[in-house]
Amino acid sequence: MRTKPIYFYGDMKLVIVESPNKCHTIQRYLGDEYVVLASKGHIRDLSTSGKGGYGVDVNNDFKASYVITKSKYPTVNELKNAARQADEVLLATDPDREGEAIAWHLTQVLGLDPLTTKRLEFHEITRASISEAIKHPRTIDMNLVNSQETRRIIDRIMGFKLSGLVQKKIKSKSAGRVQSATLKMITDHDKEIAEFVPEEYWRLVVEFSKNNRKFSAEFDKYGQIKEIPNKETNDKILSMLGKEIVVKEIKKSVKSVESKPAFTTSSLQQEAFNVYHFSTKKTSELAQELYEGINLGDEHVGLITYIRTDSTYLSDTFVERATNYITEKFGKEYVGKRKIVKQAQAQNAHEAIRPTSNHRTPESIKGALFANAKSKANDLYKLYKLIYERTLASLMVAKKESVEKVTFESNGIEFKSEYTSTIFDGYTKIYSAEKQEEKANPKFTEGEKLEIINIVNEQKFTQPPAKLNEAKVVKLMEEKGIGRPSTYASTIDTLLKRKYIETKQGQFETTEQGKKTSIVLNKYFPSLIDVKYTANMESYLDKIQEGDVSRSEVLHKFYDEFIKIAEDASKKMYKDEDVPIGRKCPKCGAELVMKKGKFGDFIGCSNFPECDYCENETQLEYTGENCPVCGKPLVYRRSKKGKKFIACSNYPHCDYIKSEKKPIEVVGKCPECGGDLVKRKARGREIIGCSNYPRCHHIEYPKKSS
Repeated sequence: MRTKPIYFYGDMKLVIVESPNKCHTIQRYLGDEYVVLASKGHIRDLSTSGKGGYGVDVNNDFKASYVITKSKYPTVNELKNAARQADEVLLATDPDREGEAIAWHLTQVLGLDPLTTKRLEFHEITRASISEAIKHPRTIDMNLVNSQETRRIIDRIMGFKLSGLVQKKIKSKSAGRVQSATLKMITDHDKEIAEFVPEEYWRLVVEFSKNNRKFSAEFDKYGQIKEIPNKETNDKILSMLGKEIVVKEIKKSVKSVESKPAFTTSSLQQEAFNVYHFSTKKTSELAQELYEGINLGDEHVGLITYIRTDSTYLSDTFVERATNYITEKFGKEYVGKRKIVKQAQAQNAHEAIRPTSNHRTPESIKGALFANAKSKANDLYKLYKLIYERTLASLMVAKKESVEKVTFESNGIEFKSEYTSTIFDGYTKIYSAEKQEEKANPKFTEGEKLEIINIVNEQKFTQPPAKLNEAKVVKLMEEKGIGRPSTYASTIDTLLKRKYIETKQGQFETTEQGKKTSIVLNKYFPSLIDVKYTANMESYLDKIQEGDVSRSEVLHKFYDEFIKIAEDASKKMYKDEDVPIGRKCPKCGAELVMKKGKFGDFIGCSNFPECDYCENETQLEYTGENCPVCGKPLVYRRSKKGKKFIACSNYPHCDYIKSEKKPIEVVGKCPECGGDLVKRKARGREIIGCSNYPRCHHIEYPKKSS
């Protein structure tokens, strides 16, 4: 918030952007005749008035009622004051649906004409891009605004109605169009894992040596037998095996491995998770910082283009510059062709996420990052390096590999192994994420005999599908059309905050409440939380954006179908009964039950509201262990001084307290994810780290006492 009012002198123009971090940079590019201020995101949202608290008049063509968000009053007053003084107002919010909607809301609040107010569109924060936007302004695209408003109305109605039902009936915190479809996808996957029936098979590997190096070959076939299904077959094949194997056949080929396209939002989130174990939320925050700009000493400049995109397109100008750079840096033989990837629902007006300059290499900006970005510098450097290398690699030639497939034989039993070596490194010359160490391949000749020095023979069982992690969930959301690139991270974050899913060793697992929520929603709203329904809705929103269908048509169709299903479910949906804990209320003698309240689980009287007895009103955090004295669950509690300890949930009837040599000491909340900050030791020194590690890597160091 500014401490001094803004004063305009002469014919000065006001430019409004979304993020305050962009203001200083864009101000420098535009000069003294402009004043750049930020809306700090959305300034208005739907009210909670009218039928259902939707903020929408469903009987008047879904007319929306908007209110200024309370926290934005100072910002709105500042913008109004500046707009009154300015000779002209230009809107430079982000180039997507949300940005277009924010621009339109600004015209409504500031009294501007949306049909004539200039709208600046740029996809990177560089001098050239800003100058081009100023030269070629457009007006607000009402199709984009209508598309965003339709999505917001649908999500509000669906979210309020579904959330109200699950809160009332099964004590779940919320439900919604995108989060419920994502939860169902994760729950279905967990169910597939739980129902998986393993099948027996046997693994047979022979080991041999050549030139003092050990090699191996895997069983391939024996007659018509291509897999070893049981011990009987295994023992029969094993008894036939001789003491040596013969090189029966060598097949040589050359394989080309193409580079991947430049990053979209989702592919960046996936790669950052796979390479650096960054959460989707962390990747989004780091990418936003790189987009908004970093102080490089002589200038503050955006290092990458706009980060919310589902397109792999690269502009002709960038491709030309990058091609010249690749030629200068690596040679003409490394220059490849631009990849054209057709993507469903991609907004191809946007570019892929790419660096704003080819010559601004990761190494050249590393010093400036570490000088200005402090604790985030290393992570910003890693992400920028990933984006920079992937973009240039996408325009480079394929890696060429020599592949040798060798068949070995012993008494009619065939074994196979494959050996690969790089002939030409191609795009991996720069893309370090895919570089691999290689060893020289053995040189076999057909007919050569080799002594078997060891046999690896073991019974195995087929494994269930691997559990989902953040990268896989984002990939599935993209493939199935659930949500948009800008919503992937927030959707996953919501499911974690609602405790519908949890992370264990970097993998997602549905909680009991998550399973219950998904089962109930699938029972009463099968068509609405189905991934196809959500994907189809996204398709309709795209059609509104393209002007092929009207906002009114989509909203009426949605509401007429949804409200019937919701009202029917409200009558049929069962209500969860409170779970008795095996004790009587000391106040009235009725059963004490476990209840869910606004702030978590607590124990209360089943005779409520006649009896208002309750205990443990703060959230019960279970340890997963049972009390060794009475068998009831152990929970975390806090002392009067705020220290955390483990005790029996059956208190005061059982006063067991678990003795711990090193009790968990919570010292605050994590600024990155909201988890507990706890004291722990790492490499011999005391640190303060997030309890959500490894999902969150936030670390602080205790201040030394003077």
